[in-house]
Amino acid sequence: MKLSANSPLQKLMDTMPQQGEVNWIGIRPKRRAPLQSLQQVEALTLKGLAGDHFSGSATSKRQVTLIQQEHLDLIASVMRLPNLTPGMLRRNIVVSGINLLALKDRKFWVGDVLLEYTGECHPCSRMEEILGPGGYNAVRGHGGITARIIQGGLINVGDSVSVDIKATDEQPTLF
Repeated sequence: MKLSANSPLQKLMDTMPQQGEVNWIGIRPKRRAPLQSLQQVEALTLKGLAGDHFSGSATSKRQVTLIQQEHLDLIASVMRLPNLTPGMLRRNIVVSGINLLALKDRKFWVGDVLLEYTGECHPCSRMEEILGPGGYNAVRGHGGITARIIQGGLINVGDSVSVDIKATDEQPTLF
């Protein structure tokens, strides 16, 4: 169901003045390999992250995966893990300070790179191997999002994450 641009709910959904920050970056050179932690990665337009095994598919909706740091903390708490590292959840970019699910149907900037939300990133059965029994269910609803790279460039730890205001039909009202 598409809401009208003037509906109160649509106006609430369009209001997103928060900016997040990149806390961690990781790539996997091949399937099932451990993630390599990076300070910077090149995002290739409509392909993926340089050096990541998902890179190269222009039609893929999963060129980049992102997860919230706040959700890593929650998953660690649910699983009673004293040390949950970003690489354990197998996502490319960890951000804090912004609700990634609020980016649904939007384009957004990560530093100088323009991404487009393509869906939720659901957990896989590997979460049971990596996190232990119950790992799959602990990640459900907290697995982050997938995105496509619209405009490539470099992504650095510390870069800001923000909604692309120009990509919306109407600029949201900032409070």
